[in-house]
Amino acid sequence: MATTKPSSASSRSSSARSSRLSFTKKELGDLRQTLSLEREQLERQLETIEENSFAASRSDLSGEVAFDDETADAGTATFERERDLSIENNVRDLMQKIDRAVGRMDAGTYGICARCGKPIEKARVKALPYVDLCIKDAQAQARR
Repeated sequence: MATTKPSSASSRSSSARSSRLSFTKKELGDLRQTLSLEREQLERQLETIEENSFAASRSDLSGEVAFDDETADAGTATFERERDLSIENNVRDLMQKIDRAVGRMDAGTYGICARCGKPIEKARVKALPYVDLCIKDAQAQARR
């Protein structure tokens, strides 16, 4: 007896349906609240970083140092500015991931791998509610 394999589009839509069914309305509500709280924390962190950056004097921002400043102090100041910029970029990236996750919730595609279309493991979504790749595809992307 010959069996036919479902097309990738139909298997993707059935995967999407099974993923949507795997989260209850309460679970989705809890995850949405978690994302919202995390985004608020990130906004506060970003405000603090920006306030501290703008509070620095103009010479600190430009990297200019007085002749009597120690070279190590100048290096420390540069390192701290670069660290703050890196943290700021990471915070903005996480906020974008959260926004995209909320968008997927609204579109009904939350919990579905953006690459393969299969459901993302529930434990993974609960640990990283903004995740958009299953473990297999996330590992493949990390190897690149």
